[in-house]
Parts: sequence; structure tokens; C-alpha cells
Amino acid sequence: MADTTISPPGAAAGGSRPSLFLRNATGLVKAWSTFDAFLYSFWSVNLITLGLYGMSFAYFVPDGQVLTAVLITGVLVTFLVIAYAALVSVMPRTGGDYAWQSRVLGGGVGFVLAITGWWFTLWLWTPIYANILIVQFFEPLAYTLGQSGIAAFFATQWGVFVACLIVLAFVSLVVTLGMETYARIQKVCFWLGLIGLAVTCGLLLFASQSDFQAAFNREATSLFGAAPNAYQGTLDAASKGGYSPHDFTFFSLGPTLLLLPFLAFYLLWPNWGATLYGEVRGAKELRKPFLSMFWGLWVTVALVVLVLVLTAKTIGWGFYNAANAAYWNPIYLVPNAPAAPVPIWPYPVMFAGWLVDNHIFQAVLILVMGLWFFGWAGTLFLSSTRVIFAAAFDRVLPSWAANISAKRRVPYGSLLLMVVPSLAVSALFAWNVFGFAAAYLDATAVIAITFLGTLVAAIILPWRRKDIYNNSPIAKYKIAGIPMITVAGVVAAIFIGFMIYEWATNATYGSNSVPSAIYLGATYLLAVVIYVIARVVRQRQGIDLSRIHHEIPVE
Repeated sequence: MADTTISPPGAAAGGSRPSLFLRNATGLVKAWSTFDAFLYSFWSVNLITLGLYGMSFAYFVPDGQVLTAVLITGVLVTFLVIAYAALVSVMPRTGGDYAWQSRVLGGGVGFVLAITGWWFTLWLWTPIYANILIVQFFEPLAYTLGQSGIAAFFATQWGVFVACLIVLAFVSLVVTLGMETYARIQKVCFWLGLIGLAVTCGLLLFASQSDFQAAFNREATSLFGAAPNAYQGTLDAASKGGYSPHDFTFFSLGPTLLLLPFLAFYLLWPNWGATLYGEVRGAKELRKPFLSMFWGLWVTVALVVLVLVLTAKTIGWGFYNAANAAYWNPIYLVPNAPAAPVPIWPYPVMFAGWLVDNHIFQAVLILVMGLWFFGWAGTLFLSSTRVIFAAAFDRVLPSWAANISAKRRVPYGSLLLMVVPSLAVSALFAWNVFGFAAAYLDATAVIAITFLGTLVAAIILPWRRKDIYNNSPIAKYKIAGIPMITVAGVVAAIFIGFMIYEWATNATYGSNSVPSAIYLGATYLLAVVIYVIARVVRQRQGIDLSRIHHEIPVE
């Protein structure tokens, strides 16, 4: 990182009244193209890292039909994309949700919702990313290479914490390299990752269920020392844990809708890059932000459909869900359930690799598919740093949080505010201090609440801020005389409201536990306290935050 920085000039000479914003312009540059923004959206709804992980819980709703639920979620999230793309076009500013909410709903509401969702809650995602790195990379790779000791280490508390440290180190590196370099990393991982996915799908396409059953039994014994016929043993373990299989085509509407809150774990994030659009070229044109988010979502949906169909064909839908049940039941649902013959998370990529009786090939496939993690990992902090930066630029947070390096334009102060607390949260998670590990189950819900706040801002924007809306490119788009942004916002808000209700009331999702509620309440309270302190301090300095939150900063 460059030693020199772009930092706030402070109050004007002679003690005159300070300027409205921290400086005349943010100092950030438009380093990304629309394709770069598409890739970021694509990685944010990551089929492999988030998708396969999230869908492994689908058996929690045994009567749900995953394929239909994916398509319904894709349609409903499209309305979220429309609302967010419209807001980007109206106000393509760094900070996204924070910028829009604070300018439409008010500074206090905008700060509390956005900071809680994008700052405090993203600390919880560090152990989530680390857990995904363990179950999709370290453990399957170690077992494949005959290094069971390494795999066993990552199943310990210290192993989880070390994985968190690895994630934090890698993410900090790619963020400090700057937007342009991260865009190149995204591209390399995207193209090589697609090659790995094509190989995985090809293996599943040209093999049969009998081929897979034989391969599973062979590798379960070879790599894990399982007893013969581990395939049947997996089915038996799931059955004893209470799992009842359904055919892939079984359909029931009510339970299918209850899958939506699980699928939100990955399909709700095509707008994850909205906080970065102040650094995307052409963001003011509605078409560009819409297409980048839309195709990020729907290319993923298409790939999900392909992978689900191939999984059902070759691995077998009943067996795949039984393997997930045999793994997750002893952890979450049935503490005394029998252990699975294969004692690690049932990674479909690893299963597909077993169709080739060669451990070197299997390891290479896992390595290549690991690029889906490393191309995606920067999403952990990159978006959040821009929200913190925007709040500091508005003088709500300390000015040093808006300092950026002169060469790569990295907001290193904001990055520091993400990394340091994440170290503490990772330790609390790894050792489950005071049952803290349960709090991470709120990681999706709190961000969805932030999105809901933005959707409310989108719905009322045409009336609340006529000055902004009437001069924007989206003012001409109406449906039956109603602003398009309002219509899209209402549909998306109903969708997210439904999921928030389910997360809060339905124990199936595990997000309404006491530790979760305590952490959730504490983070919102902390955000309120920070804003009240900032308001008092800035008033004493002669700075009116309400006036700042009425104006739009220059990028």
C-alpha cells in the first residue's frame, strides 16, 4: 500500500466553519467496468461456495421442491434487482444502502440500518467464510491427498480459528491491492472456475447412479476407512436420524415457499456490489447496473438448475439429501443420530471427482473448484468498507475511517474497522463462548433487514425526494402510472418481509435463538449509541449532520 494518503483537510484556516463534507470529493475512482460489476454480482450469489452449502439444508423442509423454489426466488429477487438498479441510476454513490437510506429516510435511520447490516453483521460472515473454506477446500483436499491429520485439525476449535485467520489475511490482501487488481483476480477465477464446473458437470452427465454408488463405496473405504457399502450406510444413518426421502419431482407449494429463506443464503445477494457503484463506469445509466445484477443472478440460477438436475440424475436426489441429513442431524437436529460413514460435509464436487479412480485428478478438481472461493472471498469486506467510508465522509464516523491510499485508492481505515473486530468475533465463534456460535445464523436476516430499509426508501423516493427523482433517468419509467421503482420495491419488500417473519418465528431456520436475539439487539443498540454520540459531537463542532444527509456528495 502506498505510504501517502488522501486524508481530510480539517477545518478551514483561521477556525472558520468546517465544510459540509469531509472533503470536496471522495477521492475514489471509477475503476470497474460493467463486466467487472457483473462478475462481482455473480460471485456474490456464488453457486458453489454459498449455493451448495445453503442447499445442503434444504432437507430441513422435507416436502419442499428445491428446483421450483430456486426459480421462484430468482423471479422475486429480480424485483430487488430492479429497485436497486434504479437507486444506483438515481444516486450512483459509494455507500449504496447507507447513501440512499440516509438521503431518503434520514441520517439516523440510514446509519443504524446500514451500519448494522454492512459493518457489525459482516463480522459474523468471517467464520461462515472460514467454515466454507474448511468443508469445501481444506478437508476434502487433505483427505484426498491422504493427510487425514490436517483434515482432523481443521475440525478442532483451533483449526476453525486458523481458517478464520487465513480468510482475514487473504481478504485483507485482495482488498488492499485495489479495485483494478481485484477485478483481474475475479476474471481469472471466473474463467478457470467455469472450466472446473464444466468438468464436474461432464462427470455427472456421463455417469450413472450405479457408477456413482460404486465410486462412493470405493472412496469411502479408501479415503475414510469406512466399512463396505458405505452408500447404504449413509442412507441408514439418515433414516435413523429421522430423514424421510422425497422424489426430486415431488411438489407441495407451502413447503416449497418455506425453502425461500434457506435459498436467500445465496440468491439474495446480486445487489451485493451496490455499495461500490460509485466506482463503476456508466453506473448512472439504468441499463448497466440492471444488467450487471440481473445476469449475475440469472446466470447463477441457470447453473443451479443444471447442477440440481445432474445431481438428481447421477448422485441421486434421495441419497444426496440423505448424505446432508447424516452430516447435519448430529450437529443441529438429532444429537444422538448415528455418524455418517463419510465424516465430512457431502461436497458434490468431491463426489463427482470420485467418478474418476485417481486421487491426483480428484485433488486437482478440488483445487480448481477452490477458485470459486478465492474469486468470491473479497466480497467479505469490499462492500462493507465503502459503507463505513461513506459514513465517515459524512462525518458520522471518525475522519480517519475515510482516509484512502493515494495510489490504489483503498480505504484502509475502513478495512481496519472490519478486520480487527472480526478477529474477536472469530475467536468467540471458534470456542463458542456463551453460545455465541448461534449468532451467525442471523447473518442473512440482518442484511435482509437492511435491504428492506432500502426498499422502503425506493418505494417513497418519488414523493420523499422529488428533487432527486424528477431529475433522474428513471422518472420516465412507470407501470399503470405508478413509478416503476415503487412497484418493484413493493414486490421485493413483501418477499423480504415474508422471509424476515419466517426467520423470526420459525425454529426451522435456527435464527430465533436467545444468543441470536442478544447479539442482534446489541448491534442495533451499538449503532444507535454511535450515531447519538456523533450527532452531539458534530453539533458542538458546528456541523449539522441533518444538512449533510440532505445533500449528495461528489464522487
